[in-house]
Order: sequence, then structure tokens, then C-alpha cells
Amino acid sequence: MHSEKKLSRRSALRAGAGIALGTAGSARTVSAIDEIRKTKATAFALIGDESHNSDYIRSGLTSTLVQDAGLSIDFTDEEKLLSYENLKHYRILIIFRDGLRFPNGYTYAMYWRPKPSEIVSVPPLQKKIGGRGVGWMTDEQGRAVKRWVQEGGSLWAWHNNSQLSLMNKDYRDVEGAVYTGHPPIRPFKVKIVNRDHPITRGVEDFVVTDEQHYVTYEKDPKYVLARSVNEDGLEFTDSAGRRSNTCESVWAYDYGKGRVCFMAPGHAITVLWNPEFEKMQKNAVKWLLRQA
Repeated sequence: MHSEKKLSRRSALRAGAGIALGTAGSARTVSAIDEIRKTKATAFALIGDESHNSDYIRSGLTSTLVQDAGLSIDFTDEEKLLSYENLKHYRILIIFRDGLRFPNGYTYAMYWRPKPSEIVSVPPLQKKIGGRGVGWMTDEQGRAVKRWVQEGGSLWAWHNNSQLSLMNKDYRDVEGAVYTGHPPIRPFKVKIVNRDHPITRGVEDFVVTDEQHYVTYEKDPKYVLARSVNEDGLEFTDSAGRRSNTCESVWAYDYGKGRVCFMAPGHAITVLWNPEFEKMQKNAVKWLLRQA
């Protein structure tokens, strides 16, 4: 403990010492806007939603991106911290969450067991639990992301983040696709279709047990780096009425002076830590920082 006190706050982050912000390596949990301005990380990560606990995302990316790839990241689940003023302090924006917030909470976790749990509360609850989600991204936030990327920032969108594009036209234009659904969790292959891009260079096809996300991809097909393929021939009919066993899964392109990368796999930490997917993630860090 005495040796930790001799470290500066910045040195503690680099050396992996735990401090008040609950850090691991160079990963930090942001609790206020002031914390963003006190120290400089390279990436800002907005993570976690109803179906994707922020802890597994933080743990997964801390291992692959912070410890293995050397990327410093500020993690948060506070949507209000996403603003143009805050983004100016970073080079990469990671968004690993969908576009919904549930102001009345949700009860789905109770039904993940074999039998529903009976809810007992004494005295009885006075608030209604559950209900429909509401979109969290404002028009101003969509414009902020678009402007920041056009000016040279890099957006790294993950997994179910294409659902957010359904709710904001500016963000949709930057990300390049909209969510159209997914079948139950089951194995599928991520097949590399462009092996010459820096992100996929040296990466072999790999298989994950995951949600195979389907999208309507809206950019040039030449930017697609990998596709998801169910090799058992199991197809899925998406919300656009298309039935297929394959869909665009990874893509990357320049957007204005900035860059965009989307990676669909990621519903569980086992997916994030697939060795070939880890290679792809490390490559993406270099490409997004223009080091490759």
C-alpha cells in the first residue's frame, strides 16, 4: 500500500495500481465530466444496456484492448457524457450498447431461470416495474458524433450498437447500418472476406457461439471485411423480410477525416476472447489510431 501512494495518479493508471476510480491497468470508470478533463485517455467507451452487463464488456475489453493492445480507455454507462466537448479529449469512441434506456427498470432477468421467481415485497411496491424502453441518444449527440468523426475521430461500434442507428439519422450515417434482428444464440463462423485490410491481416476464419446479428448494411460492399455464416444452413428471417444464413459482420471505412469500424460479434466474454477475434481487435486499434 505504501508503494502505491508514491505513484502519481497518472503513473498508477499506467502501472495497473487500483485507485479510487476502480481502475484496472489503464481502464478507468468515469463518474463525472470533471474526471474526463483531469487525465487523458485515448478512448472513451460508452457501454452496457439491458441485455449486456457493462462488467463483462469492461472486463473483456480491458484484457484485449488495454492490457494486450496498450489502449487507455475511460469506461462509462452514462449516456449524458457523450458530447462533442468531451469527445474532443479522445481519439477513439467505443460504443458497445444499443439505443434504449429503461426508466422503469425491467424484470426479464427474473425469468432466465427454469421457473419464474415469485416477487415478494413488504410493504408492496408502489412503483410499476418494467415497460417499454425509450431512446437515449439526442439529436445533438448524433450530430456531435458525426462532427467529431468528420473532423478526425474514430468510431468503433460493437455488437448490438446497430440498433442505436434506428433512432438517430446522423449516427446511422456514420455507422453505416441498422439492426434487423438475430436468431437464438448458436455457433456460427466469422468468415474473412477481405484479407488485405490492416484489420483482418493475419486473422483466420473463426467460430463463436453468439447472437448472429443481422443488419441492413448501407455503405459500399467493398468496405466489408467479414461476414457471419451459419454453416449448419440455419437461416433467419430479419425484420426487413430477408431470409438468409449470412450477413455482414465486420466493416471499416474512412468517414471525412475520421474512421469507422463495426464488429458484430460480442454477446459474451467468450466471444470477445476468441483468439482470432482478439487478433482482429488488436489490429483495429492500430488502424483506428492510424498506426497501420
